Amino acid sequence: MDPSLGEQHVLRCHLCKAFVPIMHCDVCQIHLCKACVGDHLSDESKDHKVVPINKRESAPTCSKHLSKQCIIYCEQCDIPICVHCISSGEHEQHKKVDILKSFEKKKEVLQRDLEELEKSIFPKYQDISSYFRVQKADLNEQSQKLRTEVKEHGGYWHRVIHAITKQLTSDIDEMESKYFAILHKEENNINRIISEITHIIADLKTLLESNDVSLVFSYGSRNAEFNTLPSVQKFALPSFKPQKIDKVQIYHQFGSLIMSNEYGSTINVQASPSSCQDMLVSKTKRVITNIETEFGEINRLYSVCCKSDQEVWTSSDDHFMRLFSLQGELVKSIEFKSGNKPNDIAITKKGYLAYIDDSNHTLNIVKEPRIKEIRLRRWRPHGVCTTSSGDLLVIMDSDNNRESKVVRYYISKGKEKQSVQFDTNGQPLYSSGDIKHINENKNEDICVSICWAGAVVVVSREGKYRFTYNGPSTTATRSFNPYGITTDSQGRILTTDCNNHSIHILDQDGQFLRYIDNCGLCLPYGLCVDTKDNLFVAEWKSGVVKKIQNYMFPPC
Repeated sequence: MDPSLGEQHVLRCHLCKAFVPIMHCDVCQIHLCKACVGDHLSDESKDHKVVPINKRESAPTCSKHLSKQCIIYCEQCDIPICVHCISSGEHEQHKKVDILKSFEKKKEVLQRDLEELEKSIFPKYQDISSYFRVQKADLNEQSQKLRTEVKEHGGYWHRVIHAITKQLTSDIDEMESKYFAILHKEENNINRIISEITHIIADLKTLLESNDVSLVFSYGSRNAEFNTLPSVQKFALPSFKPQKIDKVQIYHQFGSLIMSNEYGSTINVQASPSSCQDMLVSKTKRVITNIETEFGEINRLYSVCCKSDQEVWTSSDDHFMRLFSLQGELVKSIEFKSGNKPNDIAITKKGYLAYIDDSNHTLNIVKEPRIKEIRLRRWRPHGVCTTSSGDLLVIMDSDNNRESKVVRYYISKGKEKQSVQFDTNGQPLYSSGDIKHINENKNEDICVSICWAGAVVVVSREGKYRFTYNGPSTTATRSFNPYGITTDSQGRILTTDCNNHSIHILDQDGQFLRYIDNCGLCLPYGLCVDTKDNLFVAEWKSGVVKKIQNYMFPPC
């Protein structure tokens, strides 16, 4: 029986067994009546601490022997233990210390945590909280200043540029709202942490004043968690850059919002010609036309190119290339010469259909009834396009999949005119063994999409590296894998993102402008534009070619 307990758990003096002891030795953890206190203190083998029984330091109850009080602390097991645990031999080889000494050490830890929270951690969070208030005030001041600048500049333009002014102020409102929302969310998070720290500090102060061993031992430090401060974003609205008025190109001349991205490059947020035309001239909405081809049930649709503004060529994974009207009527079909599937198609300057055959290592030009064949020895072609000078550009891989290059061909002579493979440091420009497509921009840049590498690589007419686009910083839910690629009359680069059912639009310097991602697109693959910048998109699985007008503004 536990010496501290008698029948029916009545407290007794441990020495004389008298009822209702009024004193307690915190060191020996025994109860004493008034008569036995002197006898107990006469034992000088150790120090004693005799206090009134109602002021004794409580000892935790043993987790294994629920009715027993713990008198020893096992450092190896990190738990208090009772005399029964000791006598069981379970902790025989473990390092054990007096529970009161362990209790004092634990309080020292509490004291250190309290000091660190009060003197170091808490002030830092207060500084961050103050930073958010300053940032929000600065953002508000900047946004008000920007609105004023835009509206004052717009005053010189009268009604003809009213639509542009409205668009830019809307962009500012959107950015301000977005940044405020982010700052508000992060500020709330910081305030939540501050509230938690405040509660912990109050709890620690209570524990330090408490003699309840159980409560002290139940404390778990969170200082390490709070020591890792959250990252703080710094936002700045773009500045307004006005341009001289030129009514011929009003939508370019009005001005733009200039801001720097995380890489130090500048981004122009500019009113687009489509938006001005829509808002100032008419209220006509853009039209999406579906051209139903014969593909989609079994075969997959890959490429599309415009023969004219009224007809488009298509190719799939069967061995035919088909010409359709915008109403979906089949105008003509051409059987693939080798019986393989055409990897890519293009229309030459003179209106001939060009296609590539990677299985047969050839570039082919259809001059009915003949097909001119250019053999690409030891190289497999992936994509082809026509240039403004009338040449053909072909992106190709070596047979061993170790090299990749772009080759420019004279159509009339069928000979190689230029080869682009390495940058100025001798490093490969294009990864090999991948799905690739190619197009030339209005400034004669060569633009190549590389699917699994998730990249659009652009070089100049001379083959000098310009930039690589790997998707915007705020990525979609799936990885960016570009397939088809085309360019328009404004020098914008468009590429399909099949995984995310969208199209990315870049300016000629590689800056992301916007997505086309809500026009009901499903697995977009091939791309082309006509002379009026209408966009044609070939959907891989459905076999539908979609015509999209006014794709720049407003976004689909």
